[in-house]
Amino acid sequence: MRGSTLALLVLGAVAATPANAQKYDSTSPVCKTNYRWGGEDTDCGYASLEQCRAAATGVGAICFNNPYYAGRAAADRPPGRARRPRQAY
Repeated sequence: MRGSTLALLVLGAVAATPANAQKYDSTSPVCKTNYRWGGEDTDCGYASLEQCRAAATGVGAICFNNPYYAGRAAADRPPGRARRPRQAY
């Protein structure tokens, strides 16, 4: 009886812990990770590496391409030439 009660308590404690938030935002192509005493934080709110590097100047940080960037939305893409179907002979 004690073993099953203990197992239920442990299972309840594990299930009640909150999940971690996603580390990378998929809407921005560049991220910056700040390293500081006690940990690090990642900010993915940059449109280019140059913009990120300007913000990281003088701070213990690195800039990198976002591995989870989903690309621009179709409405934000510049219009391109539409492909014409090939003529059948």
